[in-house]
Amino acid sequence: MSSRSLNKVTLIGNLTRDPELRYTPTGAAVCTIGVATNRSWVTDSGEKKEETEFHRVVAWNKLAELCSQLLSKGRKVYVEGRLRTSTWQTADGGQRSSTEIVIEDMIVLDARRQGTDEVPDQAPQAPKPVQNKKQEEPKESVKKEEEPQKNGNSEEVNPDDIPF
Repeated sequence: MSSRSLNKVTLIGNLTRDPELRYTPTGAAVCTIGVATNRSWVTDSGEKKEETEFHRVVAWNKLAELCSQLLSKGRKVYVEGRLRTSTWQTADGGQRSSTEIVIEDMIVLDARRQGTDEVPDQAPQAPKPVQNKKQEEPKESVKKEEEPQKNGNSEEVNPDDIPF
């Protein structure tokens, strides 16, 4: 009997630093980014509290290259992936571990800001509309298909025909 398990992480947050793109000896692209997520709540005494969590995020291959082109410090991003924990022994014999999020999907949630040191006609900007368009097209096409069906169904259904 096998048991199911799930290792899935979904975050929406802001980048804490610019992406770092490197390549493995075999040529695979690896991009690391930092993402901060915020949580706020009000205590029973009415005091407002806030905490920030910092996450190490890793992308591989084509997604890594896209992250390095599209992202910069402060941008709002959606990432989805899995947790991976690495453990190693330090030179002085101590045990260390690090948990990171290996992402499989990334969506830029904010518009490119004016007034930054990014030049609008730089090459890294070109892929952004393509990626967002590819990711948004299914949502738009689904909505376009659903809307006529809803309108068609609502005209055909008579409230008197509903048995309850």
